[in-house]
Amino acid sequence: MTMDIERTDILISGGGIAGLTAAIAFGNEGFSVLCVDPAPPVTEADTDGADTRTTAFLQPARALLEEVGLWPRLDPHAMPLQIMRIADEGGASRDFDAADISDRPFAWNLTNWLIRREALARIDEMPNVTLRTGFATTHILTREAEARITLSDGARIAARLLIAADGKGSPVRGMLGIGTRQVRYPQKALSFAVTHPVPHNNVSTEIHQSGGPFTLVPLPDQDGTPCSAIVWMEATEEADRMLALDDAAFAEEATARSKALFGPLTPVTRPTAWPMSSLIAQRFAAERTALIAEAAHAVPPIGAQGLNMSLADIVCLRDLARAAPDQLGSRAMLDRYDRKRRLEVGLRVAGVDLLNRASMASHPAVRQVRSIAMRALHDIPPIRRGLMRLGLGG
Repeated sequence: MTMDIERTDILISGGGIAGLTAAIAFGNEGFSVLCVDPAPPVTEADTDGADTRTTAFLQPARALLEEVGLWPRLDPHAMPLQIMRIADEGGASRDFDAADISDRPFAWNLTNWLIRREALARIDEMPNVTLRTGFATTHILTREAEARITLSDGARIAARLLIAADGKGSPVRGMLGIGTRQVRYPQKALSFAVTHPVPHNNVSTEIHQSGGPFTLVPLPDQDGTPCSAIVWMEATEEADRMLALDDAAFAEEATARSKALFGPLTPVTRPTAWPMSSLIAQRFAAERTALIAEAAHAVPPIGAQGLNMSLADIVCLRDLARAAPDQLGSRAMLDRYDRKRRLEVGLRVAGVDLLNRASMASHPAVRQVRSIAMRALHDIPPIRRGLMRLGLGG
């Protein structure tokens, strides 16, 4: 028996933060949207599989979330980041204050599981957006007029535009035969939350030392005690050693790595670890298909670039669809998307790669150059302001 073909304007393969945000953004434009993912989003902190990492939404990302009606749900839970402090292992530091370029903070930090929860609530308000979990994309056939997608339950979907938001190992990208350029670093990133006695005062602190940066990002207080999210990038063997420590020894190592800037650190979530790599797809589009987020590009967690680049993909694609809705998914639209995003993303991937390699450096001469460069970038006001605007995506 042949199953009927279901029709939609857009099918999004991948229900992570980027996929859910894309569904909301295109639904907000009036398109019919179906978002599919093999697993339901985990939306409670104490549930197995909860993503306890955090995301700092930069100013352009917040503008998108405000426009599509998601930000009012996130705002009560968001912690503003007013100052970015860069410190080296010798103790020297420089502050980059958002007040130099804006009357708003640089960014607002939220926990990933909570972002998913609020995105689902926003989708529930949108009759033209459907989230279908428990089903994977298993087959794609594209033609000039549409993409035909088969799901793991045998359902067949015809869409004017297929959006791949299915992660670094993107099955959609693989089915389309799009290659990638990938760099694997001898590092892992440890992610966890801590409380500490010294207030963070809305300062995000990034400490550069051999192995990679150690970043403390402000979170809302926990039971009246200051709280921060930590992303600790370290050489793989050293990261594995940390993970094997008992709780007390791990807390002691984390405090030492933080230079005790906020006093003794007390972990309040278990550390998770993942290997570091960067990735960029050879193309961001194919017939009737656009790649966004980690299906198109991925970088180490430096400078809050990762998800913010993903949201910039969504803005670019959405704006092209808004300008010519009758051309949704056309070759001309997708060629423009590929040209607009691949060059900018390529430059940012290369920039993050350079920053990460400089941070990993252990040779004293390289560390000294890194420290001198940091001071120069900060102490010349036009360069400092330009660098901050560049970091925001401007």
